Amino acid sequence: MSQTDKIAPGPGSSKSPSGFGTFAGVFTPSILTILGVIMYLRFGWVLGQVGLMGTLLIVTLSTCITFFTALSIASIATDQHVRTGGAYYMISRSLGIETGGAVGIPLFLAQALSIALYTIGFAESVSSVFPQFDSRWVGMLTTLGVGALALFSAKIAIRSQFFIMAAIAISLISLVFGSPVENADLSIWHGEGEVGFWKVFAVFFPAVTGIMAGVNMSGDLKDAKQSIPRGTFMAIAVGYLIYMGLPIILSQRASAESLINDPLIMRKISFWGDAILLGVWGATLSSAIGSILGAPRVLQALARDRVLPASLSWLGKGKGEDDNPRAGTLFTIGLALLAVYFGNLNLVAPILTMFFLTTYGVLNISATLEKLLGSPSFRPTFKVHWIFSLLGALACIAVMLLINAFATTIAVIFMFLLFIWLQRRELQTTWGDVRQGLWMAISRTALLRIRRTADPKNWRPHLLVLSGAPTKRWHLVELGHDLSQNRSLMTVATAITKTDLPIGRQIKMEGNIKDYLLQRGINSLVRVYYAQRVLEGTQSLISTYGLGQITPNTILMGASENPDNLDEYCRLIEYCYALRKNVLIARNADQLHEQNYSRIDIWWGGLKANGGLMIVLAHLLQRSINWKGTQVNVKMLSRSEKAADGASHNLSSLLKEMRVDHNEKVIYEADKDFYEVLEEHSAGADLIMLGMAVPREGFEYRAYYEQLSQKTKNLPSTLFVLASQEVQFGEVLS
Repeated sequence: MSQTDKIAPGPGSSKSPSGFGTFAGVFTPSILTILGVIMYLRFGWVLGQVGLMGTLLIVTLSTCITFFTALSIASIATDQHVRTGGAYYMISRSLGIETGGAVGIPLFLAQALSIALYTIGFAESVSSVFPQFDSRWVGMLTTLGVGALALFSAKIAIRSQFFIMAAIAISLISLVFGSPVENADLSIWHGEGEVGFWKVFAVFFPAVTGIMAGVNMSGDLKDAKQSIPRGTFMAIAVGYLIYMGLPIILSQRASAESLINDPLIMRKISFWGDAILLGVWGATLSSAIGSILGAPRVLQALARDRVLPASLSWLGKGKGEDDNPRAGTLFTIGLALLAVYFGNLNLVAPILTMFFLTTYGVLNISATLEKLLGSPSFRPTFKVHWIFSLLGALACIAVMLLINAFATTIAVIFMFLLFIWLQRRELQTTWGDVRQGLWMAISRTALLRIRRTADPKNWRPHLLVLSGAPTKRWHLVELGHDLSQNRSLMTVATAITKTDLPIGRQIKMEGNIKDYLLQRGINSLVRVYYAQRVLEGTQSLISTYGLGQITPNTILMGASENPDNLDEYCRLIEYCYALRKNVLIARNADQLHEQNYSRIDIWWGGLKANGGLMIVLAHLLQRSINWKGTQVNVKMLSRSEKAADGASHNLSSLLKEMRVDHNEKVIYEADKDFYEVLEEHSAGADLIMLGMAVPREGFEYRAYYEQLSQKTKNLPSTLFVLASQEVQFGEVLS
């Protein structure tokens, strides 16, 4: 299947009769990841560095960010069927697959590194008790052990966490009933360490990111809509109470120096010291299990959505009734082993903080946009005011910048590059996302604010290209694209004359034409319209096409030389002029692809007539890819040799004032017919621009057009220009 094939919503459902409930599937993995390695091995260090009040502030600030994010998660989770992939799934179905992938890949990396964080912590504690063991190899063997458990069965891995929870509970009870080992000299208001507040925050923050462990089990829950909000809030509440109580106990039982230098200080101040070892080992192992269960499921969702390259599609495979992502688990284990081998706890933790804060921020942005846009499809059962989600997003951004502005910039650039890479792959999905609603809201606001009066400062040609079938008159489409440069609106219009053509067929034709244009690098609107007589239908299209003030201001069409159609054709030109729409008629434009795109000749008749528009059009062509670097000559015929010098000086000054890279050339010919001079001096041009006469009452436009066609039939590609808009094109150029 090609990259542009549509991606289905994905396997699984938000309800799985054989899945886990709230306690086992969300609360248990979340709380055990929250009460993990940071609490046992780094929380004393945090307290010693910033003091009691600083620690309580870090805990509260971290939990607030997590709580605001949990509100956003609950809002999104109770609106949609959350399948495998957790946070990635929510973001991709809200902000689109490109944004989801740009966040999902770093999220997977963060969770894979989390495994290393927890197993390194476990290895440190084992080595402190048994110095003969090398912590690096203990960490690697532990990683292999939890990986094997996840490979064997997710159910056994989840159930094993109940025993670990019991061990953690015993260790905390033992800590509460312990006693001081020395005089506590810790200050309430400041610590004794040399590490700054925000660096300490960065080390602690991964402790509260444990809610992702529960969210990432979304595809394995009986009822994700109910379990994710309940389990997540329960875990946050319990975790906050424990983290607020522990600093008070620790501050009364050990000195700042011991808290900073002894990772296992809790063992010394507990009633039963070995219970802390059980807690440390249990917490680190359970956190590692939570991450080894979550990370491969994110990877599985990324592969199934074809976010990953086709060569990694095997990572989306699942085994057994529970769709266990064994291939993804093996891949994750390999990545975690590398991190364990090369990493250390203080190095890994801040990196995780950046990745998780990024994910949290985007989740909050998703919920904010969904709520603000008020789409009828967004009907969460858990209602949250958008201000809380916005506060969560702003807090994530602010904290990232305070922790490390450089690392934040690198993280944003990394995500942006991922986004561009995914966008270029043109992944198509079968689900809608909030972006369409966002563009609709922006479009509505813009339509209502655009003024009816023309604005020379911001003028661009909004083109209606009357190309017919694009394959037959591709030169018109390409010329229109060179003029619009994907910066102004362009519509390619095709008339159909079959009266029995179904409406569905007409819509399908529009889609086919748009796909054809995109394949050739042209992003354009497409309009297929019915016309019993083509010219009459075209006149109707020109008068009605558009929305509000957004209507085509310039009509681009091919020259007509069929005598039977000339009356209608000239009436169409007059009609466009009456509607104040500029007219561009391309003659012999099919020869353009044979040219070098190196020279454009403009025949000047003055700035106030068609001259100003021709100068603007030539300037736009010079900025296009096809015509880049082309030479533009502004030519003028003078019947007086004396007047020729003055005209040349005036034209040169005018072009200089306009700041356009055009050359002036005034040609003196007293007797020759204008069209003879035109053919003689522009025979080598790639494109000639000629102004057309203004339709007026009593003027025989057909006779004029016939003469113009006859006199220019031997010229290279020519563009007849009729400026009709009430725009002072001289002001556009000023």
